[in-house]
Amino acid sequence: MLKRSAILCAALLATLPGALLAAPITTAPQRAPFVSTLPVEHTLPPFFDQLEKRTFEFFWDTTNPANGLAPDHYPGPSFSSIAAVGFALTAYPIGVERGWVTRQQAAQRVLTTLKFFDDAPQGKAAAGDTGYKGFYYHFLDMRTGRRWPHIELSSIDTALLMAGVLFDQSYFDRGTPIEKQIRSLANQLYRRVDWTWMQADPPLISMGWTPQSGFLKYNYEGYDEAMILYIEALGSPTHAVQPDAWNAWTATYPKFWGDYYGREQLSFAPLFGSQYSESWIDFRGIQDAFMRGKGIDYFINSRREAESQRDYAIANPGHWTGYGKDLWGLTACDGPGNITYTDAQGVTRTFAGYAARGAGIKHTFDDGTIAPTAALGSIAFAPRIVIPMVEAMQAKYGKYIYGRYGYVDAFNPSFHDSNAVVNSGTVVPGVGWVDSERLGIDQGPILLMLENYRSGFVWRVMRKNPYIRRGLQRAGFSGGWLDGKPAT
Repeated sequence: MLKRSAILCAALLATLPGALLAAPITTAPQRAPFVSTLPVEHTLPPFFDQLEKRTFEFFWDTTNPANGLAPDHYPGPSFSSIAAVGFALTAYPIGVERGWVTRQQAAQRVLTTLKFFDDAPQGKAAAGDTGYKGFYYHFLDMRTGRRWPHIELSSIDTALLMAGVLFDQSYFDRGTPIEKQIRSLANQLYRRVDWTWMQADPPLISMGWTPQSGFLKYNYEGYDEAMILYIEALGSPTHAVQPDAWNAWTATYPKFWGDYYGREQLSFAPLFGSQYSESWIDFRGIQDAFMRGKGIDYFINSRREAESQRDYAIANPGHWTGYGKDLWGLTACDGPGNITYTDAQGVTRTFAGYAARGAGIKHTFDDGTIAPTAALGSIAFAPRIVIPMVEAMQAKYGKYIYGRYGYVDAFNPSFHDSNAVVNSGTVVPGVGWVDSERLGIDQGPILLMLENYRSGFVWRVMRKNPYIRRGLQRAGFSGGWLDGKPAT
């Protein structure tokens, strides 16, 4: 059975069984003045240097060098995730800046990738094509690059792919032939995406389309990971959606706004909801109409989400093993499998395989599975709680969950059914279930956010991109770096 990607998490949350949903726990809000900082170089303990390098090497080593396609999961046979390709395209310049690969090596890998997507067949056939109308199928065959069977043409996955494309367009700014070609191809790929065609129910943008059934049932409505989708669609010079698309996107925000563990916030239960867009876009000090009304920005909002998840783990309403200030972090990730068993204390526990785990105002789904990407992808927002948590997690579980390419996707200290047939990984006596896989869409936020915390590199490059700037401005963002006045 195909693994569901985290980027369809919004739809998954809407269909979770009632038994898996819990009412939020709230206390009185703790308001703080609106302060946004632009940190420069941050020093991290040496372990984080190694972690960042190993996570970079996941993308460098596992991507198909013949076409630039990055695997959805590794090791083992895998299809490619186009969202993972977007993270990989951003990873390569990070490797250049850190001295792990040369600029020429990175440029060649990027050029190979962009050429593949530029040349790949676009059409309405059920098989044999890579995309249609400038969009691409969510999963592609790693070798041929053609549509993986029964997979949708994905709007958000295409947006995450284009985030990497636009990043490279801005990073490779030299006058060499290869960098000129990168910029030209990046421009061509982005301009080809027909965002207005994906508006089956305008002004909202559909989640996707298939040749067999047409547009998917659901549209993207806020608040979730699709901010970057709307910003790219608004910034297009060829097929731009109208500004009312952002208004329609934010119209549902009040349903996600409230007090959660003492912090007023827009709340999306899995932490990837804020991490994906903010891996590329620097929201510090810039505000749209909604955030101006609340007196914060999306960066501060994401900090509050992370802090509230930490406090949820401290409260530990589900009584899961190990939860607390030194172990927290829920997002879409692998899990042991759809298994129910009775633990040593006589408590019947229900677990899931790949699922949209999270804790927030609207939904909570928690089966004791921790994803390292959940906390590490928030390091730029909340370093004071993320760094000590990662150090404690590494000290206790690192022997089992950390390896050649950094952290495995997930682990569950509450799962000890050694007789169960798990989806992946294994059950380690005295430790719990430990995954054997790494997912590209979960490795990506770890790498990009570590670098953003260290230096702001990805944000700094993306701030130069004219299409991203235009998209933000058409969405109504102003202030901070958009107005040439970064907060200090």
